Amino acid sequence: MEQANDVDLMKLDTLIEEKFDNNPEALVMVLQEVNAEYNYVPQGALQYVAEKLDIPLSKVYSVATFYKAFHLEPRGRHIISQCVGTACHVRGAMRIKGKLEKSLSIKEGENTKDMKYTFETVRCIGCCSLGPVIKIDDDVYSNVEQDQVDKILEKYQ
Repeated sequence: MEQANDVDLMKLDTLIEEKFDNNPEALVMVLQEVNAEYNYVPQGALQYVAEKLDIPLSKVYSVATFYKAFHLEPRGRHIISQCVGTACHVRGAMRIKGKLEKSLSIKEGENTKDMKYTFETVRCIGCCSLGPVIKIDDDVYSNVEQDQVDKILEKYQ
């Protein structure tokens, strides 16, 4: 099976041809699918999508970097997003952040060595009255206390 930087080109071919009919206007949707498949958009995929859709690589790259939903660096299997917005901040978000960094042995914006977790902070998750809040993948945890962090992380082992 042909590979380019750990990208399954046959799978991309199938995706682009069958699901999107090689339509250059489907660029954002193609990138969404790639991001969902790999949990980021690998460089090899950017290049292949550009060739396959006959779009300049610079345009594909500009779309991939414009939208915050796309990531160009590998990410962990589980994405931990911690709210550090005003409401969560005044309720102790920085203590939770410190506990997460200690428990994961990483800083904000990093991946664990085993690529199990990526830890990021966000300005708002949208449930301000429930702060401090952390979100792991699609699961939201509210009113989080420091002593709950390790127990929450255990669910994702």
